[in-house]
Amino acid sequence: MAKREVDIVVISDVHLGTYGCHAKELLKYLKSIKPKILILNGDIIDIWQFSKSYWPEAHMKVVRRILKFVTDGIPVYYLTGNHDEMLRKFTDFNLGSFQLLDKIVLNIDGKKAWIFHGDVFDVTMQHSKWLAKLGAVGYDTLILINSFTNWLLTSFGRQKMSFSQKVKARFKEAVKFINQFEQTAADLAVDKNYQYVICGHIHHAEIREMESTDKTGSVLYLNSGDWVESLSALEYNNGDWKIFKYNPDDFKSDADEDDKTDAEDLDAKLDVKILFERFKQEPG
Repeated sequence: MAKREVDIVVISDVHLGTYGCHAKELLKYLKSIKPKILILNGDIIDIWQFSKSYWPEAHMKVVRRILKFVTDGIPVYYLTGNHDEMLRKFTDFNLGSFQLLDKIVLNIDGKKAWIFHGDVFDVTMQHSKWLAKLGAVGYDTLILINSFTNWLLTSFGRQKMSFSQKVKARFKEAVKFINQFEQTAADLAVDKNYQYVICGHIHHAEIREMESTDKTGSVLYLNSGDWVESLSALEYNNGDWKIFKYNPDDFKSDADEDDKTDAEDLDAKLDVKILFERFKQEPG
């Protein structure tokens, strides 16, 4: 199957290492594309909830596929989020075409794009991190229950449903938080004279032209969504931004025959021992 060529791909909030992560679906998506630039915009590995007892092979395959992009010379930017904030002490680490950063500004066809995860706008993260972590565990439990419910629904020929999306839709405070998040990002981007502001964090995929609160300018606000519920990514190609949403019907013919090749390529091209040594040398 021919891979789709895409100028830029942005994914965030994958939460590898949690039950809610749709690693198999993400792997199929990553196998289907040939990006010129890949941006991992935070919460890719969920270090908050990481457990040695839960790390399925599919999650490892996602890591291998990302590393394969690196060994192929494709620029991969890993921007840290709150669930993988432990990596922030290694900010500015680089290995070949891989860079670990907190945020980045890219020039995209003459327009400046300000890209970061977005947890800096979350008041809970700033003042009550323990509460945010507790909420993350509750969210993961809700997703687990939701998965079982959807299995039952599909067994009876019924449509799937999303518990968390229904909760968000019912509670005005959740909607208000999303709106405030987007407006804050837009206001700061306009103030800094950026044309794009690209975030993750709130698990809500969006592309929208937004005016600043003081009406002094506007910016294109983009959010890549997540790979827990919306299974979405941002794609930039031929001067146009789009939201990709995973549809299982588009990937029915895909096979896993290249998984072994991924592992062999990485063994040949990437010395893991050197990678660990580089991390040890970084200031902590």
